[in-house]
Amino acid sequence: MSHADFVHLHLHTEYSLLDGACRLDKLMERAHELKFPALAITDHGAMHGAIEFYQAARAKGIKPIIGCEVYVAPGSRLERKVSNGEKYHHLGLLAKDEAGYKNLIKLTTAAHLEGYYYKPRIDKEILAAHSQGLIALSGCLASEIPDWIMKDQLDKAREAVDFFKQTLGAENFFFELQNHGIPEQVKVNSHLIKWAKEFGLKLVATNDVHYINKSDSHAHDCLICIGTQ
Repeated sequence: MSHADFVHLHLHTEYSLLDGACRLDKLMERAHELKFPALAITDHGAMHGAIEFYQAARAKGIKPIIGCEVYVAPGSRLERKVSNGEKYHHLGLLAKDEAGYKNLIKLTTAAHLEGYYYKPRIDKEILAAHSQGLIALSGCLASEIPDWIMKDQLDKAREAVDFFKQTLGAENFFFELQNHGIPEQVKVNSHLIKWAKEFGLKLVATNDVHYINKSDSHAHDCLICIGTQ
């Protein structure tokens, strides 16, 4: 498989504060070298880098995909409390058109103004109201469906799958497979692969990108240590 056959759909830039270490200029240089036809930006909870990312990608002839890894409250975004031991789950959202981009802006704005509790959070109610033009990926281990699978609460995982499928439409919700050598990912992936057939959903492979080159891993580790004290 040549690099051009693969597109990163889960990627954190320097705008994922104290977490992402992808400088936009260096990121686009490397993406251009590797002949990526497109690239997504999915910073945590905010879209501060979207315009700069869009411009930098276009300048290199790369199709920019604007997205965000949002934080989803376990109940209402308006409640300031922890539910079932959870403050929030991650969810990857990508804009597929202008309506989706506008909805992403509405969601991330509401997350900061209405849903802020530890992180800027949305909830399922506001997602359902602003789902037009959005594609969702089931997410990393910190997302709802993988979390229920890891806890062996498969009924709750299936309920969540059903919600996202009904809310976004089967064509706009993808099971996200990640493999970073973490045993939990193997367990999650085995369920998602089976469920893809059962629920009539497609699979997408992602790499949770936080830095550009393998040699940047130590610098990224330092960044995480600062962020987590």
